[in-house]
Amino acid sequence: MEQDVNITIIDREGVEHLVQAPTDMNMNLMEVCKAYELPVEAVCGGMAMCATCQVYIKSDHDLGERNDDEQAMLWEALHVKDNSRLGCQIPITTDLEGLVVELAPEQ
Repeated sequence: MEQDVNITIIDREGVEHLVQAPTDMNMNLMEVCKAYELPVEAVCGGMAMCATCQVYIKSDHDLGERNDDEQAMLWEALHVKDNSRLGCQIPITTDLEGLVVELAPEQ
């Protein structure tokens, strides 16, 4: 059964974009940003190797721990905060309903 979740993405100018993300297409947050033509480079194509899809989690959603690849990439990235995550490592699930993220500054 198809179900979309509502996610708010704050761009680098502070503009909020309410997007609907499908939970039945095996997408991740980076791909949703690209689908809505938000300024996410995703140079590595979602392999957790570039950090150009870094976002800050603004809402109180438990996304679990960063995996080893994500942690290693964020260790080397710029503008990293405690709430930093790589969009390519956040699968779209029904648990993300109401998620609010902010795009990190460009590297």
